[in-house]
Amino acid sequence: MKNPWLKKNPLLSMWLSGANAIAGSIRGHATAQARRQANAAIKKGTKQMMALWTGAPAAPKRTRKKK
Repeated sequence: MKNPWLKKNPLLSMWLSGANAIAGSIRGHATAQARRQANAAIKKGTKQMMALWTGAPAAPKRTRKKK
C-alpha cells in the first residue's frame, strides 16, 4: 500500500512556487537597495578623504536651474 502523505500535491506545489517567486523579487530589491546605499557611503567617504588630504573643501553639489 502506498503512503498517501508522500503523494505530490499540485496545489501546494503551485503555492510554494509563487511564494518562492515573491521571495526572490523581494531579495532582489533588498540587494539593489543595499548596493545603492553602499555605493553612496563609499562616494561620500572618498570625497571627505580627498578634501582632508588636499586641504580643499568639498565642492558644493550643483543644482539645476528651474525653468
